Parts: sequence; C-alpha cells; structure tokens
Amino acid sequence: MPETISPVRSRLALVALVLGAAMMMLDVTIVNVALPTLRASIGADESTLSWIVSGYALASGLTLIPAGRLGDRFGHKPVFLAGIVIFTLASLWCGLAADGTQLVIARVVQGLGGGLFFPAIGAFIQLLFAGRARGKAFAVLGASIGVFTALGPLVGGVIIEAFGEEHGWRWIFFVNLPIGILALIGSIVLLPRGAEGRGERGFDGLGLAVLAVGLVAILVPLIQGEEAGWPLWTWVSIAVGLVLLVLFGWWEVRRARRDRTQIVPPRLFRHPSFTGGVVLGFVYFAAFTSIFFVIALYWQAGLGHSALESGLTVIPFSIASIIGAALSERLSRRLGRGVLVLGTACVASGYIALWLVVLLVDPAVMTNWILLAPLFVAGFGSGCFIAPNLQFIVATVDRQEAGAAQGVVNTVQRVGSAAGIAIVGAIFFGTLDTGPVAQAGPKGPDAVQAALAEAFTTSAHWALLASAIAAVAAFCLVWTLPRRVGAPGGAAAEG
Repeated sequence: MPETISPVRSRLALVALVLGAAMMMLDVTIVNVALPTLRASIGADESTLSWIVSGYALASGLTLIPAGRLGDRFGHKPVFLAGIVIFTLASLWCGLAADGTQLVIARVVQGLGGGLFFPAIGAFIQLLFAGRARGKAFAVLGASIGVFTALGPLVGGVIIEAFGEEHGWRWIFFVNLPIGILALIGSIVLLPRGAEGRGERGFDGLGLAVLAVGLVAILVPLIQGEEAGWPLWTWVSIAVGLVLLVLFGWWEVRRARRDRTQIVPPRLFRHPSFTGGVVLGFVYFAAFTSIFFVIALYWQAGLGHSALESGLTVIPFSIASIIGAALSERLSRRLGRGVLVLGTACVASGYIALWLVVLLVDPAVMTNWILLAPLFVAGFGSGCFIAPNLQFIVATVDRQEAGAAQGVVNTVQRVGSAAGIAIVGAIFFGTLDTGPVAQAGPKGPDAVQAALAEAFTTSAHWALLASAIAAVAAFCLVWTLPRRVGAPGGAAAEG
C-alpha cells in the first residue's frame, strides 16, 4: 500500500520531480549553442552535430513507454531513481567525451536515462495530489517543460562564455551533476513507496524493436544523406524504415486482437480527435525544437557571434514562454481549446515573421533586436501551448485509456523533436554552399565573414521556412481537439 504523506512533503516531492524534468528538458536545447564550438573543439562534422541533438530526443522517446511498464510492474520509485542515476552519469560521460562518436553515444545513453525516469513523474503526481491540486501540479510540470526547454540556449551560452569556447561545452553537461544529485537525494527522501500502477506483466518487446529500427532507418539517411551525397543506400533505408513502421502497425493490431499488451494500442486511434492530436504533437515539437538548432548555427557559425550572444538572442522567446506558461492554466479554464488555438497561432505567426526577417534583412545589419518581436510572439504562444496540450489530447479518449494515451503522446512528441532536427538539419546543411567562402579567402577576413554570413543566411531561411510550415500545420491540427477537457472521449466537447 502507498504510504500516506503530508501536503508539505507532497509539495517538496514535486520540487524533486520537477528538478528531474527540468534537467531532462534543459538538455533538449542547451547543447545547441555548443554545436559551432564542437566543430572546432572535437572536429564534429555536420551529421554528428545533428545526431548529438536528435539521438538524445529519439532515445528518450523510445524509452518512455517501456519505462512506464517497468514502473507499473516494479514500482515507479526504483525506476525513477535508476533513470536519474543513468542520466547523471551519462552527463558526466558527455562532458568527458574525447570525440564526436563518444559524445553521440553518451547522449543516447543520457536520453535513455531521461526516458526511464520521466513517466514516473506523472505517476507520482497522480499519487501525491488529488482534485484541483493535481491539475495545478500538472500545470507546474507542463510549464517547467516549456520554460526550461526555452531557457536551454541562454544557459548554455552563459556557461560557454564563463568557461571558454574550447572546454565550455563540457560544462553544459557537467552542470547536470549537482542538479541530478539534488534530484536523487530529494527523491530518495521524499517520494513514497508503493507507487505501482496497474501491474501489467506483459510487454511487447518485439514491437518496440521493430518501431525503434524503423525510426532509426528513416532518421539515419535524413541525417547522413546530404553529407554522403544521397547514395542508393539512403533511399533504400528510408523505404525499409517505412515498411517497418507499417509492419509495426500490423503487429500492434494483431496483438490487440489476441488481447495482449501493445506499445501503441490501436483502439486509441478509433478516436479521430486523438489521431489528430498525436499528429499535432509530432509536428509541433518538430517545429519547436528545431528553431533553436537553426538559430544557434546561424548566429554563431554564420554571423560570427559568441555562444553567449546566441543565447541572449533567444531571451525574448524564453521570457515570453514563461509569461505564456504562467497564464496558460487560467486561459485554459476560460478559453478551453482556445488557449491552444492562441498558442499555435502565435507560434506560427512568430515563425513566419522570423523566416521573413532572415529572408529579407541584409545579414550585415542583422541584430538580435530585429528578431525580438517574432521570438517574443512565438515564445508566448509556446508557453500557452506546451503546458496544457497533453490534457486536451488525452481528453479525446475514454478515461480508462488515458494512461496509455499519455504514454503514446509523450513518445510521439519526443520522436517529433528528433525528426524535426533531422529534417531541418538536412535542409540547413543541404542548402549550405561554402564555395563563395573559399573564393573570398584572398580578399581578407572581412570578405570571408561576409561570404559566410551570406551562405548561412540562405541556409537559415530555408530551414526556418520548414519550421514555419510545421508550425502552420500545428495550428490547423489543433482544431481537431475537444473544446473542453471535461468530456471523456471528447465527443461532447466538440463543436
């Protein structure tokens, strides 16, 4: 039986849980400002830079559902603690990595640790809080996810500025060590025992393997294809990946008919609104995380600014995201789905404006002040969307299916982040023409910098266009969700 704990201890336990979530989400974007320095420090090539970001997101996404099953069977506390330990030790490994390959592997392990402990956070909130307090706790969690993801580039820039570009990137991983230790100690002391869930013993290991191989088969050519010149194997790999995803869908339907545990229960997709919500989560997070990747490379490698200046550039996004997240619960109660409509509309508008600025403004006169308004609008929308979006998507299915739906949505959002980096990275590096840079060499450093700025500006505007299109698609998809979260299955909330 779960032990009874006081309200004060529950709130302190929530702090420990949010510390873990903040650490995981911070690492989604904090590494972006270090990408240009990694090219010089350890010789990371273009595909390695993409893998450093997308490998982490994919690994965490694929671990979420099996981690939830482990928590249901063995208890969520030991699974949460194991995930925190793995994540913290992997952060140490990232900081000590000698080359790009080691760093990619360490980032994948880091993602596995994050995916292991993250599902337990929702399980503990369900256990520790009830009624309106539970809603507020989930709102705090959602706001933390959005805010710390947005703060990542700024924090990374400050750290690299403090420790230098040669070794400062290592400290963006070392900073996780004290946070991880605090989260571990707080969790050991504060989290209750006996947080087991439904006690399901079945697990679809083969389905998970097929899904993982299929996604990797698609992402590998997207990341490696441009650098390799898009040989035959890249197209074969994508085709094989698509076939494996179809096979995964068939396998899940087969297991459902035999009443065996599925990773992605097909019954969830009997609700058209849930299907739309899942696609919404995928495309939104593909757009959301890729924007930081593009801005960091453009601002530093293209325009020649420091990591700190790159981080300062996205401050308007971060501040506005905090404001939007703080208002999201109140707006959600008042506007219902309207808060998500407002959020995605602001993100789409901000991204379109950002694309137009990069497209039309001469890079020689580009400053962070010119990007302030688009980033602020997009950041406010992001804060409004990320905190409440999961509640609305899960509200599209029956209450008894809410746990499975939440696992699917969380997984799809992380996979969307990985896919967004892969696709936008392929567009960015695929359109990057450094030929004029070499030709400008004899003319002096100013000519070289001008040629770099021009080349990276062209790549950035194509990559930002892809993110803007995904943001517009998210705005269109948000209308598939129920108007309110109070109606199971979403049917009564439609209109």
